[in-house]
Amino acid sequence: MLFDPYVLGKLSLRNRLVMAPMTRNRASTDNVPTPSMANYYGQRADVGLIISEGTSPSADGLGYARIPGLFNAEHVAAWKPVTHAVHQKGGRIFVQLMHTGRASAAANLPAGARTIGPMAEAMPEPIYTDANGMVPADVPHALSEQEIAEVVAQYAHSAKLAIEAGFDGVELHAANGYLIEQFLNANVNRRTDGYGGSAQARNRFALEVARATVLAIGADKVGMRISPYGAFNATGAFDGLEAQYLELVRELGELKLVYLHLVNHASMGAPEIPGSFIAQLRSAFPLVFIASGGMDRARAEALIGYGATDLVAFGRPVLANPDFAARLAQDLPLNAPDFSTFYTPGDAGYLDYPTLAAT
Repeated sequence: MLFDPYVLGKLSLRNRLVMAPMTRNRASTDNVPTPSMANYYGQRADVGLIISEGTSPSADGLGYARIPGLFNAEHVAAWKPVTHAVHQKGGRIFVQLMHTGRASAAANLPAGARTIGPMAEAMPEPIYTDANGMVPADVPHALSEQEIAEVVAQYAHSAKLAIEAGFDGVELHAANGYLIEQFLNANVNRRTDGYGGSAQARNRFALEVARATVLAIGADKVGMRISPYGAFNATGAFDGLEAQYLELVRELGELKLVYLHLVNHASMGAPEIPGSFIAQLRSAFPLVFIASGGMDRARAEALIGYGATDLVAFGRPVLANPDFAARLAQDLPLNAPDFSTFYTPGDAGYLDYPTLAAT
Protein backbone atom coordinates (compact mmCIF):
# COMPACT_ATOMS: atom_id res chain seq x y z
CA MET A 1 0.00 0.00 0.00
CA LEU A 2 2.68 2.51 1.03
CA PHE A 3 4.79 1.45 -1.93
CA ASP A 4 2.01 1.25 -4.50
CA PRO A 5 1.85 3.85 -7.31
CA TYR A 6 -0.45 6.79 -6.70
CA VAL A 7 -2.01 9.50 -8.87
CA LEU A 8 -1.65 13.08 -7.63
CA GLY A 9 -3.67 15.39 -9.87
CA LYS A 10 -2.29 14.61 -13.31
CA LEU A 11 0.96 13.13 -11.97
CA SER A 12 1.81 9.47 -11.53
CA LEU A 13 3.86 8.86 -8.38
CA ARG A 14 5.91 5.69 -7.95
CA ASN A 15 4.81 5.32 -4.30
CA ARG A 16 3.01 7.19 -1.53
CA LEU A 17 6.18 8.46 0.12
CA VAL A 18 6.86 12.18 0.22
CA MET A 19 10.13 13.90 1.04
CA ALA A 20 9.10 16.72 3.39
CA PRO A 21 10.48 20.21 2.75
CA MET A 22 13.60 20.81 4.82
CA THR A 23 15.72 23.94 4.97
CA ARG A 24 19.34 22.99 4.22
CA ASN A 25 20.98 26.41 3.57
CA ARG A 26 23.07 25.08 0.65
CA ALA A 27 22.26 27.76 -1.93
CA SER A 28 24.99 30.26 -2.78
CA THR A 29 25.47 33.33 -0.61
CA ASP A 30 23.49 35.25 -3.23
CA ASN A 31 20.61 32.76 -2.96
CA VAL A 32 21.12 30.88 -6.23
CA PRO A 33 20.67 27.07 -6.36
CA THR A 34 23.93 25.15 -6.77
CA PRO A 35 25.01 21.97 -8.58
CA SER A 36 25.21 20.23 -5.20
CA MET A 37 21.50 20.82 -4.77
CA ALA A 38 20.83 18.98 -8.03
CA ASN A 39 22.86 16.03 -6.73
CA TYR A 40 21.08 16.10 -3.36
CA TYR A 41 17.55 16.00 -4.76
CA GLY A 42 18.50 13.58 -7.53
CA GLN A 43 19.88 11.15 -4.93
CA ARG A 44 16.50 11.10 -3.18
CA ALA A 45 14.24 10.64 -6.20
CA ASP A 46 13.12 7.14 -5.17
CA VAL A 47 10.28 8.67 -3.10
CA GLY A 48 7.04 9.37 -4.92
CA LEU A 49 7.13 13.13 -4.43
CA ILE A 50 9.89 15.50 -3.32
CA ILE A 51 8.91 18.85 -1.83
CA SER A 52 11.88 21.17 -1.99
CA GLU A 53 13.31 23.28 0.77
CA GLY A 54 11.65 26.65 1.39
CA THR A 55 12.31 28.91 -1.60
CA SER A 56 11.50 32.59 -1.59
CA PRO A 57 9.16 34.17 -4.14
CA SER A 58 10.79 37.58 -3.65
CA ALA A 59 13.95 39.29 -2.42
CA ASP A 60 12.11 40.39 0.74
CA GLY A 61 11.52 36.74 1.68
CA LEU A 62 15.21 35.74 1.84
CA GLY A 63 15.46 36.25 5.60
CA TYR A 64 17.61 33.18 6.31
CA ALA A 65 21.22 32.66 5.27
CA ARG A 66 21.78 30.78 2.00
CA ILE A 67 18.20 29.88 1.19
CA PRO A 68 17.28 29.82 -2.50
CA GLY A 69 15.07 32.20 -4.42
CA LEU A 70 12.80 31.74 -7.40
CA PHE A 71 11.90 35.14 -8.77
CA ASN A 72 14.23 35.85 -11.69
CA ALA A 73 15.80 34.27 -14.79
CA GLU A 74 19.03 33.37 -12.99
CA HIS A 75 17.07 31.35 -10.44
CA VAL A 76 15.12 29.56 -13.17
CA ALA A 77 18.31 28.56 -14.96
CA ALA A 78 19.89 27.29 -11.73
CA TRP A 79 16.81 25.26 -10.72
CA LYS A 80 16.55 23.47 -14.08
CA PRO A 81 19.38 21.01 -13.32
CA VAL A 82 17.64 20.17 -10.03
CA THR A 83 14.31 19.29 -11.62
CA HIS A 84 16.09 17.46 -14.45
CA ALA A 85 18.05 15.33 -11.97
CA VAL A 86 14.83 14.28 -10.22
CA HIS A 87 12.89 13.62 -13.41
CA GLN A 88 15.77 11.67 -14.93
CA LYS A 89 15.38 9.16 -12.09
CA GLY A 90 11.61 8.95 -12.42
CA GLY A 91 10.79 11.26 -9.51
CA ARG A 92 8.42 14.18 -9.11
CA ILE A 93 9.23 17.47 -7.41
CA PHE A 94 7.24 20.46 -6.14
CA VAL A 95 8.98 23.63 -5.00
CA GLN A 96 7.93 25.00 -1.64
CA LEU A 97 7.36 28.75 -1.86
CA MET A 98 8.34 30.15 1.53
CA HIS A 99 8.48 33.86 2.35
CA THR A 100 10.21 34.33 5.70
CA GLY A 101 8.31 37.53 6.48
CA ARG A 102 9.28 38.79 9.93
CA ALA A 103 11.52 35.74 10.53
CA SER A 104 14.37 37.71 9.02
CA ALA A 105 17.62 39.58 9.63
CA ALA A 106 18.88 42.43 7.46
CA ALA A 107 22.32 40.79 7.12
CA ASN A 108 20.71 37.91 5.20
CA LEU A 109 18.76 40.09 2.76
CA PRO A 110 20.06 41.29 -0.61
CA ALA A 111 20.55 44.98 -1.26
CA GLY A 112 17.26 46.84 -1.50
CA ALA A 113 15.21 44.17 0.26
CA ARG A 114 13.36 44.73 3.52
CA THR A 115 11.81 42.66 6.28
CA ILE A 116 8.02 42.69 6.04
CA GLY A 117 5.09 41.27 7.99
CA PRO A 118 1.51 41.85 9.03
CA MET A 119 2.60 44.01 11.98
CA ALA A 120 5.59 46.22 12.82
CA GLU A 121 6.55 43.85 15.64
CA ALA A 122 9.80 41.90 15.75
CA MET A 123 9.77 38.17 16.25
CA PRO A 124 11.19 37.47 19.74
CA GLU A 125 13.41 34.63 18.53
CA PRO A 126 16.86 35.47 17.07
CA ILE A 127 18.00 34.78 13.49
CA TYR A 128 21.29 33.22 12.37
CA THR A 129 23.52 35.22 10.02
CA ASP A 130 26.80 34.15 8.46
CA ALA A 131 28.26 37.58 9.19
CA ASN A 132 27.39 37.99 12.87
CA GLY A 133 26.03 34.69 14.17
CA MET A 134 22.73 34.94 16.04
CA VAL A 135 21.20 38.42 15.96
CA PRO A 136 17.81 39.84 16.95
CA ALA A 137 15.13 39.55 14.27
CA ASP A 138 14.36 42.76 12.42
CA VAL A 139 11.38 44.92 13.19
CA PRO A 140 9.31 44.33 10.05
CA HIS A 141 7.60 46.86 7.88
CA ALA A 142 3.85 46.40 8.34
CA LEU A 143 2.38 45.81 4.90
CA SER A 144 -0.35 48.08 3.61
CA GLU A 145 -3.29 46.54 1.78
CA GLN A 146 -1.80 47.69 -1.54
CA GLU A 147 1.56 46.16 -0.64
CA ILE A 148 -0.17 42.89 0.29
CA ALA A 149 -1.61 42.76 -3.23
CA GLU A 150 1.92 43.16 -4.59
CA VAL A 151 3.17 40.25 -2.45
CA VAL A 152 0.30 38.08 -3.68
CA ALA A 153 1.38 38.85 -7.24
CA GLN A 154 4.96 37.85 -6.36
CA TYR A 155 3.78 34.38 -5.33
CA ALA A 156 1.90 33.97 -8.62
CA HIS A 157 4.93 35.14 -10.62
CA SER A 158 7.21 32.73 -8.76
CA ALA A 159 4.79 29.87 -9.44
CA LYS A 160 4.98 30.59 -13.17
CA LEU A 161 8.77 30.57 -12.98
CA ALA A 162 8.62 27.26 -11.10
CA ILE A 163 6.87 25.61 -14.03
CA GLU A 164 9.38 27.20 -16.40
CA ALA A 165 12.17 25.72 -14.27
CA GLY A 166 10.67 22.25 -14.62
CA PHE A 167 8.93 21.79 -11.27
CA ASP A 168 5.79 19.66 -11.30
CA GLY A 169 4.02 22.12 -9.01
CA VAL A 170 4.36 24.38 -5.99
CA GLU A 171 3.60 24.06 -2.30
CA LEU A 172 2.52 27.26 -0.59
CA HIS A 173 4.17 27.33 2.84
CA ALA A 174 1.45 28.48 5.24
CA ALA A 175 3.08 26.82 8.26
CA ASN A 176 6.01 27.15 10.69
CA GLY A 177 5.49 30.84 11.41
CA TYR A 178 6.46 32.22 8.01
CA LEU A 179 4.64 35.01 6.19
CA ILE A 180 1.37 33.29 5.32
CA GLU A 181 1.02 31.87 8.84
CA GLN A 182 2.01 35.22 10.28
CA PHE A 183 -1.24 36.49 8.77
CA LEU A 184 -3.19 33.38 9.85
CA ASN A 185 -2.07 33.40 13.47
CA ALA A 186 -3.97 35.64 15.90
CA ASN A 187 -0.97 35.86 18.24
CA VAL A 188 1.06 37.50 15.48
CA ASN A 189 -1.61 39.26 13.40
CA ARG A 190 -3.52 41.83 15.42
CA ARG A 191 -4.45 44.04 12.49
CA THR A 192 -7.89 45.63 12.46
CA ASP A 193 -8.29 46.18 8.70
CA GLY A 194 -9.37 43.73 5.98
CA TYR A 195 -6.50 41.36 6.83
CA GLY A 196 -6.98 41.02 10.59
CA GLY A 197 -9.39 41.26 13.46
CA SER A 198 -11.47 38.20 12.57
CA ALA A 199 -10.90 34.64 11.42
CA GLN A 200 -12.15 35.48 7.94
CA ALA A 201 -9.80 38.46 7.67
CA ARG A 202 -6.80 36.48 8.94
CA ASN A 203 -7.50 33.79 6.32
CA ARG A 204 -7.74 36.35 3.54
CA PHE A 205 -4.03 36.57 2.63
CA ALA A 206 -3.59 32.79 2.45
CA LEU A 207 -6.65 32.46 0.23
CA GLU A 208 -5.61 35.32 -2.04
CA VAL A 209 -2.18 33.74 -2.52
CA ALA A 210 -3.83 30.40 -3.27
CA ARG A 211 -6.29 31.91 -5.77
CA ALA A 212 -3.58 33.87 -7.57
CA THR A 213 -1.30 30.84 -7.78
CA VAL A 214 -4.10 28.61 -9.05
CA LEU A 215 -4.93 31.20 -11.70
CA ALA A 216 -1.25 31.34 -12.70
CA ILE A 217 -0.50 27.62 -13.08
CA GLY A 218 -3.65 25.58 -12.39
CA ALA A 219 -5.07 24.03 -9.24
CA ASP A 220 -3.65 20.60 -10.11
CA LYS A 221 -0.16 22.05 -9.56
CA VAL A 222 -0.75 23.84 -6.25
CA GLY A 223 -0.70 22.45 -2.70
CA MET A 224 -0.55 24.14 0.70
CA ARG A 225 1.16 23.22 3.96
CA ILE A 226 -0.40 24.21 7.30
CA SER A 227 0.64 23.71 10.94
CA PRO A 228 -2.25 24.46 13.32
CA TYR A 229 -1.09 24.12 16.93
CA GLY A 230 2.50 24.67 15.80
CA ALA A 231 4.60 26.99 17.95
CA PHE A 232 7.59 27.65 15.68
CA ASN A 233 8.64 31.29 15.15
CA ALA A 234 6.50 32.51 18.05
CA THR A 235 3.09 31.47 16.73
CA GLY A 236 1.14 29.06 18.98
CA ALA A 237 -2.52 28.21 19.51
CA PHE A 238 -5.22 30.85 19.95
CA ASP A 239 -8.95 31.05 20.64
CA GLY A 240 -11.00 29.96 17.65
CA LEU A 241 -8.08 28.22 15.92
CA GLU A 242 -9.98 25.11 14.89
CA ALA A 243 -12.98 26.93 13.43
CA GLN A 244 -10.68 29.29 11.51
CA TYR A 245 -8.58 26.50 10.01
CA LEU A 246 -11.60 24.42 9.11
CA GLU A 247 -13.01 27.35 7.15
CA LEU A 248 -9.63 27.92 5.49
CA VAL A 249 -9.42 24.28 4.46
CA ARG A 250 -12.98 24.24 3.12
CA GLU A 251 -12.19 27.23 0.91
CA LEU A 252 -8.94 25.65 -0.27
CA GLY A 253 -10.99 22.61 -1.21
CA GLU A 254 -13.37 24.78 -3.20
CA LEU A 255 -10.33 26.08 -5.09
CA LYS A 256 -9.47 22.40 -5.79
CA LEU A 257 -5.88 22.63 -4.59
CA VAL A 258 -4.21 19.34 -5.46
CA TYR A 259 -3.23 18.59 -1.86
CA LEU A 260 -3.32 19.75 1.74
CA HIS A 261 -0.14 19.02 3.70
CA LEU A 262 -0.69 18.89 7.46
CA VAL A 263 2.42 19.02 9.63
CA ASN A 264 2.16 17.88 13.24
CA HIS A 265 5.06 19.24 15.31
CA ALA A 266 4.24 17.20 18.42
CA SER A 267 7.28 14.98 17.85
CA MET A 268 9.43 18.13 18.11
CA GLY A 269 7.82 19.42 21.31
CA ALA A 270 4.80 21.36 20.05
CA PRO A 271 1.30 20.59 21.37
CA GLU A 272 -0.33 17.51 19.87
CA ILE A 273 -2.98 18.24 17.26
CA PRO A 274 -6.20 16.65 18.55
CA GLY A 275 -7.09 13.55 16.53
CA SER A 276 -10.69 14.71 16.22
CA PHE A 277 -9.52 17.96 14.64
CA ILE A 278 -7.25 16.14 12.17
CA ALA A 279 -10.25 14.03 11.16
CA GLN A 280 -12.31 17.18 10.62
CA LEU A 281 -9.59 18.69 8.44
CA ARG A 282 -9.40 15.48 6.45
CA SER A 283 -13.17 15.51 5.93
CA ALA A 284 -13.21 19.20 5.00
CA PHE A 285 -10.64 18.81 2.21
CA PRO A 286 -11.90 16.77 -0.77
CA LEU A 287 -8.60 16.14 -2.55
CA VAL A 288 -5.26 14.59 -1.55
CA PHE A 289 -4.23 14.76 2.09
CA ILE A 290 -0.56 14.52 3.17
CA ALA A 291 0.29 13.71 6.79
CA SER A 292 3.70 14.45 8.30
CA GLY A 293 5.41 14.61 11.65
CA GLY A 294 7.34 11.87 13.45
CA MET A 295 6.43 9.15 10.95
CA ASP A 296 7.73 5.58 10.71
CA ARG A 297 6.64 2.77 8.41
CA ALA A 298 4.12 1.23 10.80
CA ARG A 299 2.39 4.52 11.51
CA ALA A 300 2.40 5.53 7.85
CA GLU A 301 0.83 2.26 6.74
CA ALA A 302 -1.76 2.44 9.51
CA LEU A 303 -2.81 5.98 8.56
CA ILE A 304 -3.18 5.03 4.90
CA GLY A 305 -4.89 1.76 5.81
CA TYR A 306 -7.74 3.36 7.69
CA GLY A 307 -8.10 6.29 5.31
CA ALA A 308 -6.66 9.03 7.52
CA THR A 309 -4.27 10.15 4.78
CA ASP A 310 -3.36 9.53 1.14
CA LEU A 311 0.37 10.29 1.19
CA VAL A 312 2.88 10.36 4.04
CA ALA A 313 5.80 12.78 4.34
CA PHE A 314 9.11 11.92 6.01
CA GLY A 315 11.76 14.51 6.80
CA ARG A 316 15.03 13.67 8.53
CA PRO A 317 15.01 9.98 7.53
CA VAL A 318 15.04 11.03 3.84
CA LEU A 319 17.69 13.67 4.54
CA ALA A 320 20.00 10.97 5.90
CA ASN A 321 19.11 8.17 3.46
CA PRO A 322 19.43 8.79 -0.28
CA ASP A 323 17.82 5.37 -0.86
CA PHE A 324 15.14 5.84 1.79
CA ALA A 325 12.31 4.13 -0.11
CA ALA A 326 14.38 1.00 -0.76
CA ARG A 327 15.50 0.76 2.87
CA LEU A 328 11.97 1.27 4.16
CA ALA A 329 10.49 -1.28 1.78
CA GLN A 330 12.98 -3.91 2.94
CA ASP A 331 12.85 -2.92 6.66
CA LEU A 332 16.59 -2.26 6.56
CA PRO A 333 18.45 -0.02 9.03
CA LEU A 334 18.50 3.72 8.35
CA ASN A 335 21.46 6.07 8.55
CA ALA A 336 21.27 8.41 11.54
CA PRO A 337 21.06 12.11 10.62
CA ASP A 338 24.02 14.31 11.53
CA PHE A 339 22.39 17.28 13.25
CA SER A 340 25.64 19.29 13.23
CA THR A 341 25.55 19.57 9.41
CA PHE A 342 21.86 20.30 8.86
CA TYR A 343 22.42 23.98 8.00
CA THR A 344 26.15 24.30 7.34
CA PRO A 345 27.58 25.23 3.92
CA GLY A 346 29.34 22.60 1.85
CA ASP A 347 28.68 18.99 0.87
CA ALA A 348 29.52 17.34 4.20
CA GLY A 349 26.34 15.98 5.73
CA TYR A 350 24.58 16.76 2.46
CA LEU A 351 25.83 14.51 -0.32
CA ASP A 352 27.88 11.97 1.62
CA TYR A 353 25.28 9.84 3.42
CA PRO A 354 25.94 6.24 2.29
CA THR A 355 23.54 4.15 0.25
CA LEU A 356 22.97 0.44 0.78
CA ALA A 357 25.25 -0.26 -2.19
CA ALA A 358 28.07 1.65 -0.52
CA THR A 359 27.81 -0.02 2.91
